[in-house]
Amino acid sequence: MKKLLKIAGFLLLVIAVVIGIYIYSKNESIPRGKEGKKADELALKMLRSLNYEAYKTTRFIEWSFRGKHFYKWDKELDTVSVQWGDNRVSLNTKLPEKSIVYIKNKKENAPEIRQKAIDYFNNDSFWLVAPYKVFENGIKRSFVSHNNKDALLITYTSGGSTPGDSYLWILDENGKPVSYKMWVSIIPVGGIEATWNDWITCESGAILPSKHKLSIATLDMGNVKGYN
Repeated sequence: MKKLLKIAGFLLLVIAVVIGIYIYSKNESIPRGKEGKKADELALKMLRSLNYEAYKTTRFIEWSFRGKHFYKWDKELDTVSVQWGDNRVSLNTKLPEKSIVYIKNKKENAPEIRQKAIDYFNNDSFWLVAPYKVFENGIKRSFVSHNNKDALLITYTSGGSTPGDSYLWILDENGKPVSYKMWVSIIPVGGIEATWNDWITCESGAILPSKHKLSIATLDMGNVKGYN
């Protein structure tokens, strides 16, 4: 038994060392950027490339996240139906305390389920509409030169579920996002890249992503719809 425990301990040590080496080799520091007019102009260029005016007037957006969380968002009423498993939450995005929780189609007083819905929505909607949020309150915009091309560094100083996270938007010549690099609290490696190039044009004219590819996974956004 002692020999088996020693072997198990050695294997765990090896795994920990390998993980540590991987994190060290892949980790990137957040680039330094410059706030001001140039950063704001680049952010505006990105919004124009994605038909921001059409997004603003889009009332309903539907999507799912990795086939597990399902959403129908009424932007005009600030409400969203969030469904996963046996749970459904009619979430009020402005006044979360007014949200209604259903478990197996039965109305319940379940604050923990409501909070899960809030966290799911914050995360999963970010993967859908993050580019449109660059001028919201609590956001710092910085201009960065990345591989001799213009890039936009966005840092969330407040709000959401994980304030402090930063994203470096990598754009094509028209300002349209092709990917971003992430420095976020839930990922121990800085600079992990995710694609933003599988775009679709919705019925409303809004341009939204259908999926994202990372080095170790693909995030499927489901049947994305935007309409009025």
